[in-house]
Amino acid sequence: MKTFNTFRACHIASAVALLVLGHAHAQNTTEITITDTAPSQVSGFGDVPLRKAPFSAVSFDRQTLQDIGAQRVSDALRLDASVSDSYNSPAYWDMLSVRGYTLDNRYNYRREGLPISAETMIPMDNKERIELFKGTSGIQAGTSAPGGLVNYVVKRPPTAANDTIRSVSASYGPGKSSSVALDLGGRLGENKDVGYRFNAAYEDLDPYIQNTQGHHHLLALAMDWRITPDSKLEWEFEKSERQQMGVNAYSVLANPNDPYGVPSLPATVDGKLNITRQPWSVPGAFASQTGSVRFKQNLSDGWLWTTQYGGQRLKTDDRLSFALGHNCYGVLDTSTGATKLCDRFTSDGRFELADFRSNDERRLVDALQTEVAGQTRWGKTTHHLALSLTRQRQLDRLPALQAWNSAGEGSIYGGGTSQAAPKPEYPNTNKSEYSTEIAVKDRMALSATTAVWAGLRYTSYSRSSEQNGICDPVTYVCTPAAGTNPISSKGNITTPWIGLTQQMGQHMVFVSHGHGIELLAVPNTPGYTNAGQLLDVARSKQTEVGIRSLTTADRATPWSWNASVFQIERPLTYDVADGSLLKRVSDGQQIHQGMDAGVQWRSAAWSLQAQGQWLHARISAATLNTALNGQTPVNVPTMTLRALAQYRFANIPGLRTSLRVNHEGQRRVLEDGSLNLPSWTSADLAAHYDTRIDGTRTQWTMAIDNLADRDYWRESPKQFGHYYLYPGAPRTLRIAVKASF
Repeated sequence: MKTFNTFRACHIASAVALLVLGHAHAQNTTEITITDTAPSQVSGFGDVPLRKAPFSAVSFDRQTLQDIGAQRVSDALRLDASVSDSYNSPAYWDMLSVRGYTLDNRYNYRREGLPISAETMIPMDNKERIELFKGTSGIQAGTSAPGGLVNYVVKRPPTAANDTIRSVSASYGPGKSSSVALDLGGRLGENKDVGYRFNAAYEDLDPYIQNTQGHHHLLALAMDWRITPDSKLEWEFEKSERQQMGVNAYSVLANPNDPYGVPSLPATVDGKLNITRQPWSVPGAFASQTGSVRFKQNLSDGWLWTTQYGGQRLKTDDRLSFALGHNCYGVLDTSTGATKLCDRFTSDGRFELADFRSNDERRLVDALQTEVAGQTRWGKTTHHLALSLTRQRQLDRLPALQAWNSAGEGSIYGGGTSQAAPKPEYPNTNKSEYSTEIAVKDRMALSATTAVWAGLRYTSYSRSSEQNGICDPVTYVCTPAAGTNPISSKGNITTPWIGLTQQMGQHMVFVSHGHGIELLAVPNTPGYTNAGQLLDVARSKQTEVGIRSLTTADRATPWSWNASVFQIERPLTYDVADGSLLKRVSDGQQIHQGMDAGVQWRSAAWSLQAQGQWLHARISAATLNTALNGQTPVNVPTMTLRALAQYRFANIPGLRTSLRVNHEGQRRVLEDGSLNLPSWTSADLAAHYDTRIDGTRTQWTMAIDNLADRDYWRESPKQFGHYYLYPGAPRTLRIAVKASF
């Protein structure tokens, strides 16, 4: 499974560290910190700081990502109280919810402002910052789930002519994982017109979860060329690959007296076990090549023309020893007539093992966008305008058949018998989607303190899908057959957005309302009679009202704060019984009402900050399953809190310690509320020390996550008609060093 066997990360780290520490010539490295006071690509309104915009958004800068050792986007985004896990497996691509709605990995992610697919493991080693737009994101995306939009910003060349970046970093932990990364940047040529930024990283994966070894590596290059004082060309490319043994979630345990009565949570939480790992298990593999090129031309009167192209090529071998409800498809214990438990494990922790393999999945994303932005004045009103045209395609080309076969039996307590069953027998579904978007945005400055923000996006889409095989309805034996069960949909959608900001002294009040759309589809799994089919075009709406301080926390004004209330409405999708299988339907409404508030205080030595979200989520207007009406959606916490206390030692320059506290409130496991996941709280302690060794700047980190080693269930998603439980991580140690010369 592993590559680079002779170059284990710990050995590379030792060699490079000796090279760096022995380097006598040292230069200062320019560190750029981006906060929510800075302009953001995700805002869509040019150089306006996030704190002056009529919506909620946050940016996690490079220093924050380094401090927490972020190796995936969920590590960073979970620092925000609006974000929680949503079937977020430790060895699979990130799946998150924002304001209680699960983000769509096909539509809710951007790289350098252009759409990408997040149905892969996206590397973090070459990312400058991660931006999160909260709420209905129709202003930024023609198609996306409500909740929010994530944007990755890559590390770019330094801007100053004489600045250079020369750094190497290494880390060990959590578990026995080790990594090393290289970061080089500078400017070339007589006039320093060409800039470059090169990143390379390798990680040997051996995490705290047993039997989940793997590896990850990245090569990335970003460059720019200042053609003239008014013309600039930028391009960036990254290639990454990750292999790792998959991790399956636990599930609830059936009631021993009534198999379909109220189940229970497993008595013991063990986040170190990989309960489905078998001798025949094979790792999942995620390879990606992603790049973009951008041309910027300053026009007359301060107008800017930008044209950019982004492309992404993904190859995935999606493989997992999968835990299913016991005897769900009648494969086990047929002679005894055992009760089928399709959505849970048995009372004694047994489950059916499935050998799932879908090799050589190909996903292609291309986007071409051109935009003209500038400022003009009509009468007494100043208009900051942006007009853009985007053409996009997403193609999923999957193997004709995938394996989803019964392979025996397992147990959360160990034991059971199993045998590999890798023969592909179930058809995959290919998808094709093309869209053209025309968007106009206008920030109208009515006065020095009042502005109206408006946006309108017109989306023309064409979407189709077809299965790659045909199955006998009696024997259910499937054979490859291209073009089976073709489904297509075409249409035009307009999504408006409007906001108002009013500055009152050192505070700003804002209100906004926006729409978004989703093209809903059924999961491509054998548990659904309408697997892979298109469902509906769903429109979501958000209204938000908020207030925030315009001052930033510093010695003169140590306080800053923000608060907002919001409501998001979205059509509801859920599963209903269809014979012995399931059918996914679009029926009813899901309404989330919430409050998002944060506060920050800073002095010379102390920095304190806290952010919380309270969420009231309800289901209404369901007609096919009226029992859902008035209920809270599963896996949505009612209260989330993130807090940080940091102390800088005056008598030891460069030393700072921090304590992070994370709290998530009770959430439902079952739809009727008869079983709930308890609230949980964890604390992470870290020490960071910046110093110089022989003129070389070094940054040291030692962090202990889950300091109290508390056992807890961190989330309770329902996926593919099955109730799942993911345990929280145990206490782990991480040590890291970064040297810049």
